[in-house]
This record gives sequence, structure tokens and C-alpha cells, in this order.
Amino acid sequence: MSTKPDLLVVSPWYSAAMAELDAHFTVHKLWEADDKAGLLASIADRCEAIAGSSVCGADIMDALPRAKVIAHHGVGYDGVDVKAATERGIKVSNTPDVLSDEVADFALGLLLATCRRIPQADRYVRAGRWESDGDMPFTKRVHGRKVGILGLGRIGIEIARRCEAFKMDIAYHTRGPKDVPYTYYGDLVSMARDVDFLIAIVPGGAGTRHMVNRQVLDALGPEGVLVNVARGSVVDEAALIEALKEGRLGAAGLDVFDKEPKVPQALKDMTENVVLQPHQASATHDTRLAMGRLVMENALAGIAGKPLITRVN
Repeated sequence: MSTKPDLLVVSPWYSAAMAELDAHFTVHKLWEADDKAGLLASIADRCEAIAGSSVCGADIMDALPRAKVIAHHGVGYDGVDVKAATERGIKVSNTPDVLSDEVADFALGLLLATCRRIPQADRYVRAGRWESDGDMPFTKRVHGRKVGILGLGRIGIEIARRCEAFKMDIAYHTRGPKDVPYTYYGDLVSMARDVDFLIAIVPGGAGTRHMVNRQVLDALGPEGVLVNVARGSVVDEAALIEALKEGRLGAAGLDVFDKEPKVPQALKDMTENVVLQPHQASATHDTRLAMGRLVMENALAGIAGKPLITRVN
């Protein structure tokens, strides 16, 4: 009989990192089970750790009464019922820091791709239009502009540092001012009105749902650019589509969507002023391996009764 502790994995993540779990745990993969209730019942008396990259609700916790820790794969943990976990004495962790630089790099890349129309230019060359139609229309400058960052946590700070390298005038909106050399706005609409670019990097959840609404988009204006590397729920998608269609917003670079992987057809059809990505801001081999290892280390710590490395409750 195995002496390794039992770990329930609710949903998968990077396969190379998951493969390392087998050296430390007896792994049970809930998403592969035909009889999920049966699997939970079979390990209910011994499973002390839960891990995953998506939803973990009170139902799973109640099915595993010996659970001590939920090790979530990702910075945002809005899919985990943290309140229910806390009430049951279950520690919850996430994977911050190890992906901050990766997401910040991607945010600037997405801003460049959107403003300088890099995907459109690629298609222009491939279609032979450079030869037939001549030079492509000019694009929007990025350096030296004013950028507003919605959320100034670990990733937001790294985005700001990269914007400094682009000689940008940096503003930010959070619940309160921070000790940083950037301009604080207590009102998001006011900040949107004053900036050229708005980059969203706040957590998901009820408290931030549709923070970027019609009023914010209208304040950003017909020359403004929205970049979302936060959660799809942060932006009112219907209002965004209307603003883009009607020319009330200039362009958008989107890595996340409200009902991903489903993306509204209207956004897919906007090939000239919208750049779409499949939620891949942190999706490099290096970072996903580091995230997976942090999940594993948190799970091991929780089982052993030690402090979690990145506890959230």
C-alpha cells in the first residue's frame, strides 16, 4: 500500500508540472472520473489535499472532510469558495509572484500588438497587399503616452515598471493610494478620461465584475485602447462590443473573456481594431512549471501542518 498522501486534482494544469505530483502523492483526477461522486466517496476517509486550476466549491470540501488544504493553480482564486474553506478550517493557497513578470511582459506585448496593429500587419504581408496596395496605413505610437493601470498589485507594479521603460506617464486606480511614484485616481472614470491606454489587472469576482463599464469605456474614448489581462468578468463585454462597433472606443487587446473559451462572434469579426488571445498571459513553459511546483509545495505544507508558502485565507 502506498504511503504517499492522497491528493484530489479537480482540474488539470501544465502536464510537465502535474507529472511531478506522482513522486509525492497518490493522485486522483476528478475531471477524468466517470463517477465523480464515487471517486470522492472512495477517498473521503484519507484525502487531505485538493488542487486544481478552476472551480472548487463547498460540495467538494464536504465530500472530503479530512481536507486540510486547497492548493489553487493561478493568482486569481475566484473559482474557489474561500469563505466555505475558511469556515471548515481549510487553508487555501494560490500562485502569485512566479507569474508576475510573465503576465507583465504579455500585457505590454498585447498593448504593442493592438496599437501598432502587429497581427493585422502580418496578415497584410501574407496576403500580398504590401506588393499590391503599397505601404500599410500608419499606426498609433505607444511610447510617451499616458497609461492607466486598473489594479496595482504584484503584476500591476511590474506592468508599471515596464511602462516606465516606454517613457509613459503612469496613473493607477485601486481602493486607496500606494507609496509609488505614479498618479493615483480614486475614480476610475476620471482616470479613463485622462489616459490613452487602460490596462486591467484586478482580480476577478463579484467585487470587480463589470468595473470597466460603458461609462468607463466612453471616458476612454474613440482614440482610447483597452487591454485586459485580468479576468473577463472585469469588463462589461456587451458594452465593450457596442463601444467598438460604434467607434466610441478605439481598440482593444483581450486575453480573457467572460465565458471563455467561448468568445463572442462580434469580437472575432472585429479584425481591424481588436487583438484576441486565448488566455495565455502566463502560458510559458518556465512559468507554468514554476506555478505547478508552487501548487505542489503548498499542498505538501498543508498536509504536514506547516505554514503555506502563499496562503490567501
